Amino acid sequence: MDYMWDTPSDVSIRLAERLKSIRKRKKITQQQLAGRSNVSYATLRKFEKTGKISLESFIKISMELGVINELNGLFTKPVYSDIEEVINAK
Repeated sequence: MDYMWDTPSDVSIRLAERLKSIRKRKKITQQQLAGRSNVSYATLRKFEKTGKISLESFIKISMELGVINELNGLFTKPVYSDIEEVINAK
């Protein structure tokens, strides 16, 4: 897939859909996840509908769903857009 034309909202909604899918696969209700992650039920509902959430709440939900290692792995492998970035990285 090419996400070059995505808006921040598109990315947020896609992340919300992925976490919602994980939650459902694990057979956890929204209320259960809210309680376990210490994120309010209203915040979780809003996130799953709109993709809008604070980074801290997103991390709490990710931790509770067992996908925090994927977040910890973000930006660990450099992606260079040109040779100058490679040179500057050293």
